[in-house]
Amino acid sequence: MNRKLFASLIVLLVTLSMVLTACQPAAPETPAEQPAAEQPAAEEPASTDEVTLRWRTRPDNQAEIDVYSAISEELDAEMDGVSLVYEPGGSESSSYQDVLKTEIGAGTAPDVFWIPGTDVADFATRGLIMELSDVAGDFDTTAFYAGPMFHLTYNPETGANDALWGLPRDVSTFALYLNMDLINEAGAADPRELAKNGEWTWEAFLDVAQKVRALGSDIYGYGANAWWGPYATWLNAAGGGFFTPDRDACALDTEESIAGLDFERSLYVDYDVAVPYGEDSEPPFLAGKVAMFQNGRWATPGVRANADFAWDVVGLPEGPNGPGNWLFWGAYVVNANTEHPEEAWALAQKLTEASTQAKISALGTNIPSRVSQEALDAFLTFTPPDNNQAFLDGIAAESNPTAEGPLWVGNWPEFDAIMGAKVNAVMTGELSVDEFKATICSEANKVFQQ
Repeated sequence: MNRKLFASLIVLLVTLSMVLTACQPAAPETPAEQPAAEQPAAEEPASTDEVTLRWRTRPDNQAEIDVYSAISEELDAEMDGVSLVYEPGGSESSSYQDVLKTEIGAGTAPDVFWIPGTDVADFATRGLIMELSDVAGDFDTTAFYAGPMFHLTYNPETGANDALWGLPRDVSTFALYLNMDLINEAGAADPRELAKNGEWTWEAFLDVAQKVRALGSDIYGYGANAWWGPYATWLNAAGGGFFTPDRDACALDTEESIAGLDFERSLYVDYDVAVPYGEDSEPPFLAGKVAMFQNGRWATPGVRANADFAWDVVGLPEGPNGPGNWLFWGAYVVNANTEHPEEAWALAQKLTEASTQAKISALGTNIPSRVSQEALDAFLTFTPPDNNQAFLDGIAAESNPTAEGPLWVGNWPEFDAIMGAKVNAVMTGELSVDEFKATICSEANKVFQQ
């Protein structure tokens, strides 16, 4: 073929190809070529990470550990995105509160933990627990007993009740757990009947204790553990107490306080009707060796599980000023260093909801801290013991119970340490009541901020 002709054909074919390509419709743009604004938003994968919250109480016995373990499992199932780890605390090495303080300093403390009402001020002023008002918003605190909430909302910087340090887990009061088999064997009067008739006095109490003590050298009429709660009831029943009305000075040396202390001392030193002071009275009671064991509602699960004798409860005997009981309470608070404040606050709410409190009360551990007649009526059905009314009578307004509370103008742990050592010496006969009276307040007043 002629070279010129061949070249002309090539040019013609290229030209035709370009014309045909120009006439074709444009190919659609790929998604990558679309303007960024028109691209559909990419869906982020759902997070599978759960927040783990550790929480702690100080159980009185294994039965109570089981109660809170079951509650933790139920709440774990309810709380989306949160995994709960329950840790029962104890006092084997040092006090429960001191362990918490050490762990907070070391960064190993739980996110949420229970502390006694007496310790709220100490933990708050040390910066160990979170002030929750910002996280809580307009949470209704009036659903709980006013006594605990006064301290849980007190702001030491302003003197007003505009803070929130936690929520009360429960309330409780003392009763005497009775071994009716021992009381009947001794031929003593039934304390429940004496109480119904208005005859349950210190003198009647001592009579029952002495008759039971006569049954044997290892049988005791009365038992109580060596901490401030039990011995304070005798002071309260005589019209005395720890502090002046403003809670800013010691009142342990008043005539009324000394009268109560002296009566309790007589149970150990003069009449020898009580389990030796300083020994744990619960094991001998559960073993059937103690007729009247003084403790709070928190002891009920252990008695239910272990008492192999007929038992019930009765209110405390009346002294010169009445029964002298306490309104105990403790609170769930949030670790100031938690990495999950919102979730921790949600857990504190869950732990104090009416439904949760009902489950705990049904198992016998505590009285609900929410002010509700329905809750109190339900509490009466949580038997044994049959005489649950004794606990409610103890916290009733007409019984004028002393509300447990912290010292916002002093140091409760230091006050407790000074007082406890002196009371222990009185109960064991190492210190006379007169010696106690002469020195106690000069020492105890050192803990108050003047």
